[in-house]
Amino acid sequence: MKTNPLSRNVPIISIAPMMEWTDRHFRYFIRLITKHTLLYTEMITAKAILYGDTKKLLEFSEFELPVSLQLGGDNPIQLAQAAKIGEEFGYSEINLNLGCPSAKVKEGRFGACLMAHPELVAECISKMKATVNLPVTVKHRIGIDGLESYEHLWKFVNFVSQSGCERFIVHARVAILEGLSPEENRKIPPLRYKDVYKLKEDFPYLIIEINGGIKTLEEAQEHLLSVDGVMIGRAAYENPYLFAKADEIFFNDIKTSLSREEVLEAMIPYLENHQKNGGKLHHVMRHILGLYFAKPNGKKFRRLVTENMYKNPNPKEFILRLIQRMKEFQLK
Repeated sequence: MKTNPLSRNVPIISIAPMMEWTDRHFRYFIRLITKHTLLYTEMITAKAILYGDTKKLLEFSEFELPVSLQLGGDNPIQLAQAAKIGEEFGYSEINLNLGCPSAKVKEGRFGACLMAHPELVAECISKMKATVNLPVTVKHRIGIDGLESYEHLWKFVNFVSQSGCERFIVHARVAILEGLSPEENRKIPPLRYKDVYKLKEDFPYLIIEINGGIKTLEEAQEHLLSVDGVMIGRAAYENPYLFAKADEIFFNDIKTSLSREEVLEAMIPYLENHQKNGGKLHHVMRHILGLYFAKPNGKKFRRLVTENMYKNPNPKEFILRLIQRMKEFQLK
């Protein structure tokens, strides 16, 4: 059992769960940049954990902690069983996905469509809380088709909080389940940050975190004037090094952060171990493409990585060559 570093303390800053992105390789990489930011798994369905390759789905390194396991599902018993397994694997908390708008998720009756069924959500939360000794949280939208007003949001949070849920991570967009793709749902519905702020005003005893469209740590600081925590999504993946100052700003950890070159060097043992165990380098290296985001020669870095990572080269030689080439670019 891994030691749980989370307590009732609010996770001030976190990186959102993102399908095909926030796997264990990305989490190891980003943990070299920020030691304290709360990380999330990709959404994993309860059924997959119960009936699939559980070890492959859930195994991770203690170095990645704190990590929240995000579950998908609508069966209280299955969710509780999956949450218990997650606890045994050493995750820091359990999060229920109530925000994903994809058609596949809707067909399975979990994700954002569950916001229309607060009684079922409350039952799922109650069952999980009775089964594990970890925090159980929910991540949801401010509404869905036909349930788009602040009044609906208030009623949902009020009802679900009575199940014992104390922490709500709120994506400040409505999810349009009919007519918009998941990608469109991340962009088209307008951001309604004030609704999330109002939620905190109306439920001061709950932990309210805000998510959606936040791209910088400076923006996060502004939101923290009105809510308890901030979750950053796609910007964290596209520009991971923006978290280099997160520990200092949000956790008062003034230790010098690793440079980009030091982050690359620190990845060598991980890459060597991954390759030794039969893994391909591109499984890991695809996650570091944004390390030089918006920096001079950042596009050249991406090209160097993508042109060579599929050749499965020697990790140490590959990384040291990358570092050398970036130094050469900077001198030109």
